[in-house]
Amino acid sequence: MSTYRRVRAPGATYFFTVNLNDRSSDLLVREVDLLRQTVRATKARHPFHIDAWVILPEHMHCLWTLPEGDADFALRWKVIKFAFAKRVPKTEARTCGQHKRGERGIWQRRYWEHLIRDDLDYQRHFDYIHFNPLKHGHVDRLADWPYSSFHRAVRAGIYSRDWCDGWDLDGDGFGEGLGTGGKRFEVFHP
Repeated sequence: MSTYRRVRAPGATYFFTVNLNDRSSDLLVREVDLLRQTVRATKARHPFHIDAWVILPEHMHCLWTLPEGDADFALRWKVIKFAFAKRVPKTEARTCGQHKRGERGIWQRRYWEHLIRDDLDYQRHFDYIHFNPLKHGHVDRLADWPYSSFHRAVRAGIYSRDWCDGWDLDGDGFGEGLGTGGKRFEVFHP
């Protein structure tokens, strides 16, 4: 058993990466409406603020801010993953262990979480989330990827519609020369 520890800071903002077990699947975009319904239902029962989110075919990234006094992001992910898995057809491969425990084989068991430390850390993760469809080659222009809070950020004046158009993916990597101008995005509500 792993001995890593998750940082739990009530009312903090966290970056998450959540993956499907089958990294060649397109389940998340194929069932995006179900995923959205699941997130809305979870937020209604266990509130949190969505600062940014991008859904890709087989993984997703997001920034959440939890309510004051609340650090239980694990419960929220458990509810989202379980409710989503419960409503999609059972077509995925499962291990013997998953079968014995009555688990679905849709999600990777763990997820990546990172506590946002300051405004620069927030900005870099916010930008990374929105840059991801371009990074993975799903689109040539970020405005063309429909499963992203990028469009809300454009409407809020954080990004221009052509942000990162023509970006050289063979350059020095993500982050240099990009930015939201230090603006913090606070208006996401699905």
